[in-house]
Amino acid sequence: MGKRVVVAMSGGVDSSVAAGLLVEQGYDVIGVTMKTHRYEDVGGNTGNESSCCSLDGINDARRIAATLGFPHYVLDFGEPFGKEVIDNFVAEYLAGRTPNPCVICNRKIKWEELLKKAESLGAEAIATGHYARVRLDKQSDRYVVSRGRDAAKDQSYALWGLTQKSLARTLFPLAELTKTETRECAGRLGLPVAGKGESFEICFIPDDDYERFLKDRVPGLANRVEGGEVVFDGKVIGHHHGFPFYTVGQRKGLGIATGQPVYVTGIDHVNNRVTVGMEEALYHRVLTAREVNMIKYADCTMPRRVKAKIRYKDEGGGATVQTLGGGKAWVEFESPRRAITPGQSVVFYEDDDVIGGGIIDGVTD
Repeated sequence: MGKRVVVAMSGGVDSSVAAGLLVEQGYDVIGVTMKTHRYEDVGGNTGNESSCCSLDGINDARRIAATLGFPHYVLDFGEPFGKEVIDNFVAEYLAGRTPNPCVICNRKIKWEELLKKAESLGAEAIATGHYARVRLDKQSDRYVVSRGRDAAKDQSYALWGLTQKSLARTLFPLAELTKTETRECAGRLGLPVAGKGESFEICFIPDDDYERFLKDRVPGLANRVEGGEVVFDGKVIGHHHGFPFYTVGQRKGLGIATGQPVYVTGIDHVNNRVTVGMEEALYHRVLTAREVNMIKYADCTMPRRVKAKIRYKDEGGGATVQTLGGGKAWVEFESPRRAITPGQSVVFYEDDDVIGGGIIDGVTD
């Protein structure tokens, strides 16, 4: 039997095939499904079958493990998930930012916490169904994350927070597969999830209603934030229903009439104010980032030319990045970028390699 690997299993086709491929390759596989929250605590559509952490997902993961002949465990990660992911999600929205909880979950839960569990199970590594690559660069002696072969499914953007320690013990069995090939593998392996649909919503908001979730989570929030000013060109033109329920770049649902299209350009959580403007006001060239993590290089204290992405579906733009110490970085784009959103991730690429990334703190130009 080969080395022992813990596979993070959601019950979806990607993690199921990842486990199946490792079994074929001779690994000693253990499947683990992470229970990250109690369904009654998050509200919404708790019967949503598409949620990656649903009860149906747990049952599917158990069936896959039985089909492939390896042990499967459901482990409770509720306490660290609540502290590191859900509490952070709420705090970011209350600070006027738009967070990406999957990035935090990847680093803190799917890797750091899962690696602890893997050690207790005698495993040397963990594996996931992410479409990304990882390799050891012998020249720098650093582990590097790169885009997966399937450009349409590449998930390297969400992995910028992984540490060298975590990457050293990571396997991505789907690195060289397309989504179509993954489904074909599922059929070949006889897995009952071959035709299972994608999961898109945040796992702890199964109804995809952020406003409902925040109001449920923070008692009295609606009364505290409702009725703040909407400002356009320095003038109050209306009132909003709560600053946490808006995001930079938003056009629909503003509830104001200006006779011309306007967009959210800024959120002031201190004064409960939402600023709107014309589309050109959404474009900026310079941003600052916090909680920066470098992957390919130990640092970037000298300015480096990169391609930087400011959201998952962003194609990226040419930019210069420089780390400033204290987990901060400065990024200047060659051309203005639309709707740079505080709380989202900026990720730096060199060809297909992830140099590093951070959380967008604000724009300065």
